[in-house]
Amino acid sequence: MGDKANAHPGAAGRATAADHPASVRNVVLVGHSGSGKTTLVEALALTAGAVNRAGRVEDGGTVSDYDEIEHRQQRSVQLSLVPVDWDGYKINILDTPGYADFVGELRAGLRAADAALFVVSASDGVDGSTRMVWEECAAVGMPRAIVVTHLESARADFDDMTRICAEAFGADDPDAVLPLYLPLHGTAGPDGHANVTGLIGLLSRRLYDYSSGEREEAEPDAGRLPLIEEARNRLIEGIIAESEDETLMDRYLGGEDIDLKTLVEDLERAVARGAFFPVLAAAPAADGARQGLGTVELLELVTGGFPTPLEREAPAVTTPDGRARQVGACDPDGPLVAEVVKTASDPYVGRVSLVRVFSGTLRPDQTVHVSGHGLSDRGHEDHDVDERVGALSAPFGKQQRALTHCIAGDLACVAKLNRAETGDTLSAKDDPLLMEPWQMPDPLLPLAIQAHSKADEDKLSQGLGRLVAEDPTMRLEQNRNTHQVVLWCLGEAHADVALERLRNRYGVQVDVIPYRVSLRETFAAGATGRGRHVKQSGGHGQYAICEIEVEPLPNGSGIEFVDKVVGGAVPRQFIPSVEKGVRAQAARGVSPGHPLIDIRITLLDGKAHSVDSSDAAFQTAGALALREAAADARIHLLEPVAEVTVMVGDDYVGAVMSDLSGRRGRVVGTEQAGGGRTLVRAEVPEIEIGRYAVDLRSLSHGTARFSRSYARHEPMPPQIAERIREQARTAS
Repeated sequence: MGDKANAHPGAAGRATAADHPASVRNVVLVGHSGSGKTTLVEALALTAGAVNRAGRVEDGGTVSDYDEIEHRQQRSVQLSLVPVDWDGYKINILDTPGYADFVGELRAGLRAADAALFVVSASDGVDGSTRMVWEECAAVGMPRAIVVTHLESARADFDDMTRICAEAFGADDPDAVLPLYLPLHGTAGPDGHANVTGLIGLLSRRLYDYSSGEREEAEPDAGRLPLIEEARNRLIEGIIAESEDETLMDRYLGGEDIDLKTLVEDLERAVARGAFFPVLAAAPAADGARQGLGTVELLELVTGGFPTPLEREAPAVTTPDGRARQVGACDPDGPLVAEVVKTASDPYVGRVSLVRVFSGTLRPDQTVHVSGHGLSDRGHEDHDVDERVGALSAPFGKQQRALTHCIAGDLACVAKLNRAETGDTLSAKDDPLLMEPWQMPDPLLPLAIQAHSKADEDKLSQGLGRLVAEDPTMRLEQNRNTHQVVLWCLGEAHADVALERLRNRYGVQVDVIPYRVSLRETFAAGATGRGRHVKQSGGHGQYAICEIEVEPLPNGSGIEFVDKVVGGAVPRQFIPSVEKGVRAQAARGVSPGHPLIDIRITLLDGKAHSVDSSDAAFQTAGALALREAAADARIHLLEPVAEVTVMVGDDYVGAVMSDLSGRRGRVVGTEQAGGGRTLVRAEVPEIEIGRYAVDLRSLSHGTARFSRSYARHEPMPPQIAERIREQARTAS
């Protein structure tokens, strides 16, 4: 870290293939949209010598946010990998989107990384979504550090931001969230705000000045020493408290001056164990500068304080038939176990897969087994295929730099795995294995689409297949009841990106149409009907008459058919024909598109002709009888009701419950979930929660999550039912 040694120039920044897991660091950047993650990635790449002074790679593009959609939307929408070499280490920097709609990309980054840098803006603070991700990392013990950006803002206050971070992230132990450096301010401007020009190392008591564009080390002036000592003592106490050496605190409290080497080693161990979370500051390089403020310190923290892939416990591995399989931790010579953490389509190369290797070594032209399971409910087919690996490369902006191999612990892009999808496992073809999938949020915003033209219709299926293969947070549904093609997304921005990719990447133009829920109908009371189908126009005629009685049944009973014909009024061979006819009519419904459910249909009587009666005639008569019974009866229009579970902060419980009630929902219970959160359970008509994913995010400022599941169909209020029937009549 910056306190370990003098500043050193970055090694050649071009990332190469790593030769040992101990020389690899995988770190993911996490933070809300606009916190400065992508700018920080480019500053780190500049310091490592991987980009030029304009923060650009050789082809003129940026190292992150190089996708055309990202340029147009002015925000990250996908996971980006930026590998750099620094001081003999290969650092894989994973830049994630900060907007909640792209949490799937964030989860993929967390899966691929071994540690996380939480980027918070000094002008915006810590939002609820970032706190939730912190808790996710805490649950699995992922090492974390905090980087404060936007120090140039007039409202920026590093000390205040450190306090906010300690409150937000150090609920159990605020002294585990402490700064390693204090900012050094230059001369104040006319507005009274002074820019940060350097850092003061608390452990080393050294000053690192960036004002010249290069990191220069010096002694701090005597006037700053009291401030340094106060913060330094608190930092040392925080480090020692997390130390594995139980005697160290006694030695410190006894007045012993703990040497710098011991403190740094204990700090590194505490960070790697996920027990101590240092706070650092960073800013992009000024025009003409070679290093951004705090970037050297960050790179040294990553290489010295974050764990190697050898220290990470690999996800569970099984054989495809479910038998547990023990695989050594991050052994380059072990059996091949790798995971596709992201897939993308390149117009020139085809499908490109970003892969994290957990065991073994991946090489170009190697034949691997591709296993994908567990996402069939989202439009993904289970598959087990052998495929030949194409070229291996390290991405850098739009460039792809060839790699000779990718060892356990490293990441690489793999070309031409045509069947591989995000979340799939790569293993040896003669030893197929399957990794436990990572948790993905359920997409809960429906987007009903249809092809814009006949030409688009021919390409729609393939385009949608590629889209969901790239993004496991998207679910494709072919609704059999409403006959709609529905893309389930995480939010409006997620949906916009999906439509843009369909249009620009796959050449498919679609129209968004109103999403329809699957309505049903049932009889409110008993009724009778007579179906008469008699036709004679020369030759063989048609003759069938049947009389039925219809009764409502309890919810979930389905369609029940009862035969009570006596005396052979309807010949036995035609009774199944009547049943087939009434069931077919019930499936069509008495109003177009609304099937009948939960009724008992009893065949009471009928007539037949010895010559003209037929299977088809009695099917038609049965359908006519059911329609006549419905014409004289009161019909309930049934709507689906969902069980909704909302996890929300205590501050927003009242607003959420009030909103659910306004959606005709019934709150059935609440329970404390810990951490200042409440679980709200409710039953809500599905027609009222089509946009709930968007509305809840707005209502709770992005801090609430919900799930939904089908409960039952129940009668719709008469005034709403009549409005929907009127709309259907108008549309037809």
